[in-house]
Amino acid sequence: MALLMGILVASAGSSSLKLRVLDDDAVAGGVDLPPPRDAADVDALAAAIASLGPVNAVGHRIVHGGTLFSGPVLIDAAVEEQIRSLTDLAPLHQPKSLAALDAVSAALPGVPAVACFDTAFHATISSAASTYALPSSWRQRWALRRYGFHGLSHAYASERAASLLGVTGGFRVVTCHLGAGASLAAVLDGKSADTTMGFTPLEGLVMATRSGTVDPGLLLWLEEHAGLKPHELAETLESHSGLAGLAGTGDMREVLERARSGDDSARLARDVYLHRLRGSIAAMAAAMNGLDALVFTGGVGENSAEIRARTMDGLGFLGVACDPVRNGAGSGDREIGTGTAQVRILVISAREDIQIARQVRLTLKDGD
Repeated sequence: MALLMGILVASAGSSSLKLRVLDDDAVAGGVDLPPPRDAADVDALAAAIASLGPVNAVGHRIVHGGTLFSGPVLIDAAVEEQIRSLTDLAPLHQPKSLAALDAVSAALPGVPAVACFDTAFHATISSAASTYALPSSWRQRWALRRYGFHGLSHAYASERAASLLGVTGGFRVVTCHLGAGASLAAVLDGKSADTTMGFTPLEGLVMATRSGTVDPGLLLWLEEHAGLKPHELAETLESHSGLAGLAGTGDMREVLERARSGDDSARLARDVYLHRLRGSIAAMAAAMNGLDALVFTGGVGENSAEIRARTMDGLGFLGVACDPVRNGAGSGDREIGTGTAQVRILVISAREDIQIARQVRLTLKDGD
């Protein structure tokens, strides 16, 4: 059992490397460090890891697994090379994950490491849901398809919901991962049936600084008639759109506060966000021919009672009803529906770290 305890979970972001050591599902220690860049950073990383306690295995959050990886995998040289080959599919995220992998491996030589992919959970969506209506020559040559992201969060939230509600077969849940990045997943019997993000994390919902779905013809028009270059379009869609583009800030708390004070741009940002969110929840329910539970997770999903309430106010036709008292009170994993509504409503804390640690244990156990 010693091998299955002391799992170091490494998650590389744009500005930090988050490290957590988990024993069972409890966090034994954690630290956030700057992204490692040189040998000195690796030495500092090794010292930080040592301070967190014994580490018997490592789980790395990797954003993109492409079509090569549909589940977690023990990392060796060949696997690492395959992960590197997918960098073109996630040029903003994959290099950070690979840099973290290299640094942690240098700090913990000989410790087994498992790659856990954000795309893997969505490998089960149907070809009807994953296929873009593009020429087959394009789709085959460049692996153009809808991959989906936030899979580790959606997997954990859907499993946790089923456990809390004590349900088994036929369970239909829409998980709403609402944070700076945001996506939904339709999860049927524990497997992803559809999701809102696509070939990249730009598709789908309005996010903090990302646009979500935009008419591709609009982008072609801007390129041809306004002379915008691809890198300008990419930078604007990724970093200067979404709530930030509509209201001047990507912070939902500020957007809601200003909207309550009568700020027109903030109200528009809030309403555009909610319009896309409600419509997408309905689309996810349609992918499963109905809905048994709706889950809110992520920074906005967990902490904004107003966003949850306004979202549910527009979904009564699906059997969704919010209890204002339960929605506005409490903390942690809980139900916030009326109790008599057709659909159960839950708030669940985002715990990708637990999901990664579980995948590490399962992978290493299977490898025994």
